[in-house]
Amino acid sequence: MPFGSLEEVLHGRRHTKGGADVLTWEERKKIARGAAKGLCFLHHNCIPHIIHRDMKSSNVLLDKEMEARVSDFGMARLISALDTHLSVSTLAGTPGYVPPEYYQSFRVVLLELVTGKRPTDKEDFGDTNLVGWVKMMVRQGKQIEVIDPDLLPTQVRGSKDNHDHQQQQEEEEDEEKEAGEEVKEMVRYLEITLQCVDDFPSKRPNMLQVVAMLRELNITS
Repeated sequence: MPFGSLEEVLHGRRHTKGGADVLTWEERKKIARGAAKGLCFLHHNCIPHIIHRDMKSSNVLLDKEMEARVSDFGMARLISALDTHLSVSTLAGTPGYVPPEYYQSFRVVLLELVTGKRPTDKEDFGDTNLVGWVKMMVRQGKQIEVIDPDLLPTQVRGSKDNHDHQQQQEEEEDEEKEAGEEVKEMVRYLEITLQCVDDFPSKRPNMLQVVAMLRELNITS
């Protein structure tokens, strides 16, 4: 794949489509929707259903249009269309993506996209992980601090030569309003993702519901 994996692009080992060092919010939403659709197909449309069991950012590949492609089915498991739960006797997967996020590990990828952080990083999270850190920050009312700083708008803007001051002020106000709406969208995305990593599996949306919520988020943006 031209852009390698999401892990490589998101964490700085590869450039994005435009040659930038950072994925834009629009690109991140597109990747989230694409990967969600791929998993939804595996979970609900394949007969028998396929559960990936090791979904992580390094297994999300990006094509030349930055479309997400789910890869690496080495630990995938087939289940009957009649099964509603997946039980395992031996834990599989990657640290930071396993219980309580096991089987729902794609949701951890969603958190990676909005925070820009890896699932396990002692410098950031100490003895917990990305999911635990995000939940703690949200409980403290610090949703904005969870969002990747590279996504947040800067209030510093250069002066424009030979530009009418009033027009410049109006343009800046429009830009700030647009940026504010984008931040609200990121917070809504975060809320959706937190539903997906609820401590109680029965409260987590399935992949069909996740795709619908991400699609609705894009329509209302």
